[in-house]
Amino acid sequence: MAEFRLPAHSKVKPGRVHQAPAEARQPRWVAVYRYDPDSGENPRLDRYQVDLDGCGPMVLDVLIKIKNEIDSTLTFRRSCREGICGSCAMNIDGRNTLACTKPVAEIRGEIRIYPLPHMPVIKDLVPDLNHFYAQYASIEPWLKTDTPPPDERERRQSREDRAKLDGLYECILCACCSTSCPSYWWNGERYLGPAALLHAYRWIVDSRDEATGERLDALEDSFKLYRCHTIMNCATVCPKHLNPAKAIAEIKKLLLERAG
Repeated sequence: MAEFRLPAHSKVKPGRVHQAPAEARQPRWVAVYRYDPDSGENPRLDRYQVDLDGCGPMVLDVLIKIKNEIDSTLTFRRSCREGICGSCAMNIDGRNTLACTKPVAEIRGEIRIYPLPHMPVIKDLVPDLNHFYAQYASIEPWLKTDTPPPDERERRQSREDRAKLDGLYECILCACCSTSCPSYWWNGERYLGPAALLHAYRWIVDSRDEATGERLDALEDSFKLYRCHTIMNCATVCPKHLNPAKAIAEIKKLLLERAG
Protein backbone atom coordinates (compact mmCIF):
# COMPACT_ATOMS: atom_id res chain seq x y z
CA MET A 1 0.00 0.00 0.00
CA ALA A 2 1.27 3.50 -0.83
CA GLU A 3 2.22 5.35 2.35
CA PHE A 4 1.76 9.01 3.20
CA ARG A 5 3.43 11.45 0.83
CA LEU A 6 3.46 15.20 1.24
CA PRO A 7 2.72 17.40 -1.78
CA ALA A 8 5.94 18.22 -3.62
CA HIS A 9 5.87 21.91 -2.59
CA SER A 10 5.69 21.16 1.13
CA LYS A 11 8.84 21.34 3.19
CA VAL A 12 8.43 19.92 6.65
CA LYS A 13 11.07 21.19 9.02
CA PRO A 14 11.93 19.90 12.49
CA GLY A 15 9.73 21.60 15.05
CA ARG A 16 9.54 21.92 18.79
CA VAL A 17 10.50 19.16 21.19
CA HIS A 18 8.53 18.60 24.39
CA GLN A 19 10.18 16.15 26.79
CA ALA A 20 8.29 14.27 29.49
CA PRO A 21 9.12 14.86 33.16
CA ALA A 22 11.90 12.70 34.57
CA GLU A 23 9.39 10.78 36.71
CA ALA A 24 7.38 9.61 33.67
CA ARG A 25 6.72 5.86 33.91
CA GLN A 26 5.92 5.08 30.26
CA PRO A 27 7.47 7.76 28.06
CA ARG A 28 6.76 7.46 24.33
CA TRP A 29 7.78 9.80 21.54
CA VAL A 30 5.02 11.13 19.26
CA ALA A 31 5.80 13.14 16.11
CA VAL A 32 2.89 15.32 14.96
CA TYR A 33 2.54 17.34 11.76
CA ARG A 34 1.92 21.02 12.52
CA TYR A 35 0.85 23.62 9.99
CA ASP A 36 -0.97 26.92 10.21
CA PRO A 37 -1.53 28.45 6.73
CA ASP A 38 -2.22 31.86 8.30
CA SER A 39 1.27 31.98 9.81
CA GLY A 40 3.04 31.94 6.44
CA GLU A 41 5.50 29.37 7.78
CA ASN A 42 6.30 25.96 6.31
CA PRO A 43 4.89 22.86 7.99
CA ARG A 44 6.90 21.42 10.85
CA LEU A 45 7.05 18.17 12.79
CA ASP A 46 6.73 18.68 16.54
CA ARG A 47 7.89 15.88 18.82
CA TYR A 48 6.20 15.17 22.14
CA GLN A 49 7.38 12.69 24.75
CA VAL A 50 4.14 11.51 26.32
CA ASP A 51 3.78 9.52 29.52
CA LEU A 52 1.40 6.73 28.55
CA ASP A 53 0.86 5.81 32.19
CA GLY A 54 -2.75 6.73 32.86
CA CYS A 55 -3.43 7.43 29.19
CA GLY A 56 -6.06 5.60 27.16
CA PRO A 57 -5.00 2.86 24.73
CA MET A 58 -5.78 4.59 21.43
CA VAL A 59 -3.86 7.15 19.40
CA LEU A 60 -6.74 9.61 19.88
CA ASP A 61 -6.23 9.33 23.65
CA VAL A 62 -2.59 10.30 23.14
CA LEU A 63 -3.56 13.33 21.04
CA ILE A 64 -6.10 14.44 23.64
CA LYS A 65 -3.47 14.09 26.35
CA ILE A 66 -1.05 16.22 24.33
CA LYS A 67 -3.69 18.91 23.80
CA ASN A 68 -4.90 18.89 27.42
CA GLU A 69 -1.56 18.63 29.19
CA ILE A 70 1.28 19.66 26.88
CA ASP A 71 0.25 21.85 23.94
CA SER A 72 -3.24 23.34 23.76
CA THR A 73 -2.57 24.77 20.28
CA LEU A 74 -2.66 21.33 18.64
CA THR A 75 -5.68 21.08 16.32
CA PHE A 76 -7.49 17.90 15.25
CA ARG A 77 -11.04 16.63 14.74
CA ARG A 78 -12.74 14.06 16.94
CA SER A 79 -16.25 13.27 18.08
CA CYS A 80 -17.64 9.80 18.76
CA ARG A 81 -14.44 7.99 19.86
CA GLU A 82 -16.02 4.72 18.70
CA GLY A 83 -15.24 4.49 14.97
CA ILE A 84 -18.68 5.68 13.94
CA CYS A 85 -18.37 9.33 12.87
CA GLY A 86 -15.09 9.27 10.91
CA SER A 87 -14.02 12.66 12.27
CA CYS A 88 -10.59 11.59 13.51
CA ALA A 89 -9.36 10.10 10.22
CA MET A 90 -5.65 10.79 9.79
CA ASN A 91 -2.43 9.16 8.67
CA ILE A 92 -0.85 7.22 11.52
CA ASP A 93 2.37 5.25 11.18
CA GLY A 94 2.16 5.63 7.37
CA ARG A 95 -1.42 4.39 7.03
CA ASN A 96 -4.78 6.14 6.84
CA THR A 97 -7.00 5.12 9.73
CA LEU A 98 -9.15 6.40 12.60
CA ALA A 99 -7.22 7.66 15.60
CA CYS A 100 -9.98 6.50 17.96
CA THR A 101 -9.68 2.85 16.90
CA LYS A 102 -5.91 2.66 16.33
CA PRO A 103 -4.22 1.04 19.35
CA VAL A 104 -0.91 2.54 20.42
CA ALA A 105 0.28 -1.01 21.16
CA GLU A 106 0.25 -1.82 17.44
CA ILE A 107 2.83 0.85 16.66
CA ARG A 108 6.54 0.23 17.14
CA GLY A 109 8.90 3.06 17.97
CA GLU A 110 7.94 6.69 17.48
CA ILE A 111 4.27 7.35 16.71
CA ARG A 112 4.13 9.51 13.57
CA ILE A 113 0.86 11.35 12.89
CA TYR A 114 0.01 13.36 9.75
CA PRO A 115 -3.24 14.66 8.25
CA LEU A 116 -4.90 12.67 5.48
CA PRO A 117 -2.55 12.87 2.48
CA HIS A 118 -2.94 15.01 -0.62
CA MET A 119 -5.68 17.18 0.85
CA PRO A 120 -5.49 20.93 1.57
CA VAL A 121 -4.76 21.43 5.27
CA ILE A 122 -6.86 23.87 7.27
CA LYS A 123 -4.65 23.52 10.32
CA ASP A 124 -2.43 20.79 11.77
CA LEU A 125 -4.30 17.47 11.43
CA VAL A 126 -7.50 18.99 9.98
CA PRO A 127 -7.86 18.53 6.20
CA ASP A 128 -10.28 20.51 4.03
CA LEU A 129 -12.98 18.00 3.02
CA ASN A 130 -15.28 20.40 1.16
CA HIS A 131 -14.41 18.95 -2.25
CA PHE A 132 -14.73 15.39 -0.93
CA TYR A 133 -18.24 16.08 0.39
CA ALA A 134 -19.21 17.91 -2.81
CA GLN A 135 -18.30 14.78 -4.78
CA TYR A 136 -20.42 12.70 -2.43
CA ALA A 137 -23.35 15.08 -2.94
CA SER A 138 -22.90 14.87 -6.71
CA ILE A 139 -23.96 11.21 -6.78
CA GLU A 140 -27.31 12.26 -5.24
CA PRO A 141 -27.23 9.90 -2.25
CA TRP A 142 -30.95 9.60 -1.60
CA LEU A 143 -33.81 7.42 -2.74
CA LYS A 144 -35.19 8.58 -6.10
CA THR A 145 -38.60 7.31 -7.14
CA ASP A 146 -41.50 8.20 -9.41
CA THR A 147 -43.91 5.74 -7.85
CA PRO A 148 -45.82 7.16 -4.85
CA PRO A 149 -45.07 5.42 -1.54
CA PRO A 150 -47.47 2.76 -0.25
CA ASP A 151 -50.19 4.03 2.06
CA GLU A 152 -49.18 4.20 5.73
CA ARG A 153 -46.10 2.00 5.43
CA GLU A 154 -42.50 2.08 4.24
CA ARG A 155 -41.18 0.90 0.89
CA ARG A 156 -40.38 -2.72 1.62
CA GLN A 157 -37.59 -4.98 0.40
CA SER A 158 -37.10 -8.70 0.34
CA ARG A 159 -34.39 -10.08 2.62
CA GLU A 160 -32.33 -10.87 -0.48
CA ASP A 161 -32.55 -7.31 -1.80
CA ARG A 162 -31.76 -5.87 1.60
CA ALA A 163 -28.66 -8.08 1.82
CA LYS A 164 -27.28 -6.43 -1.31
CA LEU A 165 -26.74 -3.25 0.70
CA ASP A 166 -24.46 -4.97 3.22
CA GLY A 167 -20.89 -3.77 2.83
CA LEU A 168 -22.09 -0.48 1.33
CA TYR A 169 -24.33 1.41 3.76
CA GLU A 170 -21.78 1.09 6.59
CA CYS A 171 -19.44 3.69 5.03
CA ILE A 172 -18.88 6.60 7.45
CA LEU A 173 -17.30 8.98 4.88
CA CYS A 174 -14.04 9.23 6.81
CA ALA A 175 -12.13 9.69 3.50
CA CYS A 176 -9.43 7.17 4.45
CA CYS A 177 -10.01 5.27 1.21
CA SER A 178 -10.09 8.18 -1.24
CA THR A 179 -7.01 9.84 0.26
CA SER A 180 -5.04 6.58 0.05
CA CYS A 181 -5.80 6.20 -3.68
CA PRO A 182 -3.04 7.38 -6.09
CA SER A 183 -5.63 7.84 -8.84
CA TYR A 184 -7.51 10.22 -6.55
CA TRP A 185 -4.28 12.05 -5.66
CA TRP A 186 -3.60 12.90 -9.29
CA ASN A 187 -7.16 13.20 -10.63
CA GLY A 188 -9.15 14.28 -7.59
CA GLU A 189 -10.81 17.18 -9.37
CA ARG A 190 -12.55 14.83 -11.85
CA TYR A 191 -12.30 11.28 -10.46
CA LEU A 192 -15.02 10.77 -7.85
CA GLY A 193 -12.88 8.45 -5.75
CA PRO A 194 -13.64 5.23 -3.86
CA ALA A 195 -15.94 6.68 -1.18
CA ALA A 196 -18.31 8.51 -3.54
CA LEU A 197 -18.42 5.58 -5.96
CA LEU A 198 -19.14 3.11 -3.14
CA HIS A 199 -22.15 5.23 -2.20
CA ALA A 200 -23.18 5.55 -5.84
CA TYR A 201 -23.31 1.76 -6.10
CA ARG A 202 -25.26 1.58 -2.84
CA TRP A 203 -28.13 3.49 -4.51
CA ILE A 204 -27.76 1.77 -7.88
CA VAL A 205 -28.22 -1.63 -6.26
CA ASP A 206 -31.09 -0.54 -3.96
CA SER A 207 -34.23 -2.33 -5.20
CA ARG A 208 -36.42 0.57 -4.03
CA ASP A 209 -34.63 3.15 -6.18
CA GLU A 210 -36.11 3.89 -9.61
CA ALA A 211 -33.28 5.96 -11.11
CA THR A 212 -30.76 3.22 -11.94
CA GLY A 213 -30.41 4.23 -15.58
CA GLU A 214 -30.01 7.88 -14.69
CA ARG A 215 -27.37 7.07 -12.09
CA LEU A 216 -25.40 4.89 -14.52
CA ASP A 217 -25.58 7.60 -17.19
CA ALA A 218 -24.08 10.10 -14.77
CA LEU A 219 -21.14 7.80 -14.00
CA GLU A 220 -20.31 6.76 -17.56
CA ASP A 221 -17.34 9.07 -17.83
CA SER A 222 -13.66 8.40 -18.48
CA PHE A 223 -12.67 10.32 -15.35
CA LYS A 224 -15.56 10.06 -12.86
CA LEU A 225 -15.42 6.25 -12.84
CA TYR A 226 -12.69 4.86 -15.04
CA ARG A 227 -9.70 6.44 -13.31
CA CYS A 228 -9.93 3.51 -10.89
CA HIS A 229 -7.08 1.11 -11.65
CA THR A 230 -7.90 -1.42 -8.89
CA ILE A 231 -4.82 -0.58 -6.82
CA MET A 232 -6.81 -1.77 -3.77
CA ASN A 233 -5.43 0.76 -1.27
CA CYS A 234 -9.04 1.72 -0.55
CA ALA A 235 -9.99 -1.75 0.65
CA THR A 236 -6.73 -2.14 2.57
CA VAL A 237 -7.19 0.96 4.73
CA CYS A 238 -10.97 1.06 5.24
CA PRO A 239 -11.56 1.10 9.02
CA LYS A 240 -15.00 -0.47 8.48
CA HIS A 241 -13.49 -3.31 6.38
CA LEU A 242 -15.48 -2.40 3.27
CA ASN A 243 -14.35 -2.94 -0.31
CA PRO A 244 -14.88 0.15 -2.48
CA ALA A 245 -12.87 -1.39 -5.33
CA LYS A 246 -15.41 -4.21 -5.60
CA ALA A 247 -18.29 -1.72 -5.74
CA ILE A 248 -16.52 0.21 -8.50
CA ALA A 249 -15.97 -3.02 -10.44
CA GLU A 250 -19.68 -3.81 -10.14
CA ILE A 251 -20.60 -0.41 -11.57
CA LYS A 252 -18.27 -1.03 -14.53
CA LYS A 253 -19.84 -4.45 -15.00
CA LEU A 254 -23.36 -2.98 -15.08
CA LEU A 255 -22.30 -0.42 -17.67
CA LEU A 256 -20.70 -3.14 -19.79
CA GLU A 257 -23.80 -5.33 -19.60
CA ARG A 258 -26.00 -2.41 -20.56
CA ALA A 259 -23.81 -1.58 -23.56
CA GLY A 260 -23.71 -5.21 -24.69
